[in-house]
Amino acid sequence: MELLEFTLPPLPYFIASGFTKFTIGEKHMSRRNIGVFDMLAVMKGCLYIGEGDRRYEVSEGTALLLRPDAYHYATEGCREKTDYYWLHFQTAGSWRATDTVPPRRTPELRDERDESYKFDTSSFPLVLPQFARLPQPGKFGELMEQIIALAPEAHLNASRFKQQVLFQEALRQLTASIESQLASPAAACAEQAAAYLRNHYREEITARSLGEALSFHPVYVARCMQKEYGLSPMAYLLRYRIEQSKLLLMQTDFPIARIAEEVGFNQAPYFSSCFLKTEGLSPREYRQRFS
Repeated sequence: MELLEFTLPPLPYFIASGFTKFTIGEKHMSRRNIGVFDMLAVMKGCLYIGEGDRRYEVSEGTALLLRPDAYHYATEGCREKTDYYWLHFQTAGSWRATDTVPPRRTPELRDERDESYKFDTSSFPLVLPQFARLPQPGKFGELMEQIIALAPEAHLNASRFKQQVLFQEALRQLTASIESQLASPAAACAEQAAAYLRNHYREEITARSLGEALSFHPVYVARCMQKEYGLSPMAYLLRYRIEQSKLLLMQTDFPIARIAEEVGFNQAPYFSSCFLKTEGLSPREYRQRFS
């Protein structure tokens, strides 16, 4: 899969857009190093376009992102009447072409008493497909119509700002196309299981009760979670409970027994044993070190 990965912030910004109708035989123009990204979304018909050594048939309901630093050209004329939206955008940040989706980040444990995080600026990737089938072509078309309708008012700051907001939603819809392509029944099952465990970690949970809650066989749930997270459901639950207990140890003066109960352990000694095995020190030692 050909992807374009942007580092945010700053956000990519909208420049101009429009709607074009081609008759049979008409072609998209050939250009080299145009200096902006060119997004094409076909609503009817098909565009035949090449970029470098790749060739695309941009048919109804699909979109293509042309790079600002490459040569793109028509490979042939339209075989039927073709309607498409085009949109130019650019970024002041860094970007790169890749074929790998960045790995999912694991949330970091945060001590809310340390307010330094409120002033930190951290970057994150935005990955867009160069060629994709739009999950909701009709909705994407409505979005483009709203952006185009604001063009006569583009001299007004409020209208220009609204265009930028709508453009960001268009990018979000493009990223959704990646998620739909990568999604699998196993990944969906693992996500559901992880969400259930996080929402019910204070309760008593067994492999059987988890399977019943998700309407999947426990063995299948375990296989999916092992594939997606590298952990069994019970190991994932244990790790999440320990992470929650660390927050309580730092943020409260609750006794160890109460903290064990708060995060789903029936017995304080078992909680302390699991904590020591996971963190390398006891709950009391952890509290003394970080409080």
